Amino acid sequence: MREYDPSDATGLLPAESWEAPQRCGPNGGNCVEVNLAVDGVVGLRDGKLPSSPVLLFDDDEWRAFLETARSGRYDR
Repeated sequence: MREYDPSDATGLLPAESWEAPQRCGPNGGNCVEVNLAVDGVVGLRDGKLPSSPVLLFDDDEWRAFLETARSGRYDR
């Protein structure tokens, strides 16, 4: 796993590459945005606050997160 300085995370990912799920609709709602522009790095941030902190995942971490979320473990 590569290490990244959290304060540099925003500069690592191109600003124009943030995407929100289609279900969020035009106003963004309570959604997160994902940035897949840098090979081997996935960025995740609050869609309502583009200047919010960015969580960084490597590809294996991202796959594990998605698998766990899809399993319903985080459902309330």
